[in-house]
Amino acid sequence: MHAKASFTRMQNGTAQDWQMIGQEFLGFAKALPDRIMAHLRLLDGDYGGFPIDRLAHSLQTGTRALRDGRDEEYVVCALLHDIGDTLGSFNHPDIAAAIVKPFVSEANHWMIQNHGIFQGYYFFHHIGMDRNMRDRFAGHAHFERTAEFCELYDAPAFDPKAETLPLSEFEPMLRRVFARPVNSVYKQAIAKQAVAA
Repeated sequence: MHAKASFTRMQNGTAQDWQMIGQEFLGFAKALPDRIMAHLRLLDGDYGGFPIDRLAHSLQTGTRALRDGRDEEYVVCALLHDIGDTLGSFNHPDIAAAIVKPFVSEANHWMIQNHGIFQGYYFFHHIGMDRNMRDRFAGHAHFERTAEFCELYDAPAFDPKAETLPLSEFEPMLRRVFARPVNSVYKQAIAKQAVAA
């Protein structure tokens, strides 16, 4: 049985309540990689008209980045870039970006946040949209990084014959990247709770 706080309104919580909640949170946070991998698996068998399913696309994008010598954080971002497809059908990059934001650099976060507009360069003109929509970000510090991500890893990752590593190959690096937040309002409190545990 899990311990529970005594308050019914946040403003009535005590330091003891919040210490207990903090301890519960640490355990929950440690299982984040498991929940992420479970959510990625929801993409298995979801083709959406594409030549390969969304899980294979994610794995192939990660595989391409890994084989190209990108660092673990970048590879994990490549793997997770479309994880939002199931819940954010109209804004999938926002979902992926929200998941990775506490754990990655500002450059990698921006790349994932905006890859949807940048990938549009390859197909927006076929659906009546402006393929150069990404140009509104011209001059941005991460423009070239994001364009390169789409060109080298995202756009070509629809090949049924291409190397596609299994999720198990990415699991250790995913666990390392999600082990400790680097950009979170709760960073200080988490560090304090971890020391007390």
